[in-house]
Amino acid sequence: MQGHLLTWVTFIPVIGMLGILFVPKDRKDVVKVVAAVATGLQLWIAVMILFAFDKNSAGMQFVEQYDWIKTFNIQYFMGIDGLSIPLVLLTALLSFIGVFASWNINKASKGYFALFLLLDTGMMGVFVSLDFFLFYIFWEVMLLPMYFLIGMWGGPQREYAAIKFFLYTFAGSILMLLAMLALYFTQDPHTFNMLTLMSGTYGRTFQIVVFLALFVAFAIKVPVFPFHTWLPLAHVEAPTAISVILAGVLLKMGTYGLLRISFPILPEGALWFALPMAILGVINIIYGAMCAMAQKDIKRLVAYSSINHMGIVLLGMAAMTKAGMSGAIFQMFNHGTITAMLFLSVGVIYDRAHHREIDGFGGLATRMPVYTGIVGVAFFAGLGLPGLSGFISEAMVFIGAFPVYTALTILATLGIILNAGYFLWAFQRIFFGELNPKYDNIQPINGRELFTLIPLAVIVIFLGVYPMPVLDLFTATVDKLLEVLNFGASMALN
Repeated sequence: MQGHLLTWVTFIPVIGMLGILFVPKDRKDVVKVVAAVATGLQLWIAVMILFAFDKNSAGMQFVEQYDWIKTFNIQYFMGIDGLSIPLVLLTALLSFIGVFASWNINKASKGYFALFLLLDTGMMGVFVSLDFFLFYIFWEVMLLPMYFLIGMWGGPQREYAAIKFFLYTFAGSILMLLAMLALYFTQDPHTFNMLTLMSGTYGRTFQIVVFLALFVAFAIKVPVFPFHTWLPLAHVEAPTAISVILAGVLLKMGTYGLLRISFPILPEGALWFALPMAILGVINIIYGAMCAMAQKDIKRLVAYSSINHMGIVLLGMAAMTKAGMSGAIFQMFNHGTITAMLFLSVGVIYDRAHHREIDGFGGLATRMPVYTGIVGVAFFAGLGLPGLSGFISEAMVFIGAFPVYTALTILATLGIILNAGYFLWAFQRIFFGELNPKYDNIQPINGRELFTLIPLAVIVIFLGVYPMPVLDLFTATVDKLLEVLNFGASMALN
């Protein structure tokens, strides 16, 4: 097992899925236990990988490389570096928590948990693949279960939300496929090996065209304005656990793809598009915050806050400085934990009140004090309060971006004010003031719900005070990526 940790961490959920298929459909309790055990084992292996990971190395670790489709030089090639490992941990953690957040799913639960585990494998495979063809397979594997999980177990508009998600993502996949084939046929011998593609020589026009195709493919997933319109509806209609996975992991696949594929393989294209990327990041920040402020549905508010926070990631990446790039990667991890807390918190109150209207609550702090405290941590982390993890990553992005894009960074900081506005506004209306008489006997948060929320709250607080355990993981990788981009800049000048 030691030599194949990435295979195990990727495919254990599929083993769990196959186990679920043999469980009688009326044994819903057994189905849930199998899903919990599979994701629990995956999380345990991810922690093993973390402790064995050499944070001082910028190279690929835990590499597994075998011929797969030898005729076309396609390989089963896996490996991780400092960019991958925070997202491997995040995927394993949120998948495990997502099983317990889905514990009340009783409608066709066998199908739900089987699809959930398949989704888990698709996401994990994206973060460990080093062959572009293998990366693309996992990217597409993720699409199908997400479509059914939203379309079958979602809210009243679930079918429309699922179709819109599928069409947007599939359109991006077509562009990615074309870019992948262009890179494949440019190499001699032809290869999908990402490390080989990174060392290839490409003309400036080729780099720009392929970079733009990949950017749109990944931007849809982030999502970047104006490719964002699928996200709020998908979040609102999706079950709680799927909203957690969608915001916590799937959005990161877009920015991860840019950092893993687009930047190191096409550095001249990345440098050429840096300023437009920064502008789009700022648009995301301001537009996402303003849309969030206008929402009356708490889940839709959190969905638009994700557009805002992913704009910060985009700005840090576009800066191409050590602080900016490090802040962007750290923000990817932090946003995953914070937004998971937010969506889980919305699920807690929805299970009791059966609505999400902000104005329909009021005074809940008197009846649910523990829940109020946990939501307070999530909201204040979301608005970037010092002492919580979101502040560190946002500050690093602004430090890194300010020398490069001074005016844009100043404009982007307005998003912090708007963030504070919509989070505080929502918090005050839900928890303070007169208690709505309908909720005199509302049930307090239970043990299962605390089990899903407290680990995330601990991570958010701990990394807000001492962020180095995560920052140290990707420092060497960021240095190496910046070397590649600087080399691309020198080639462009020559």
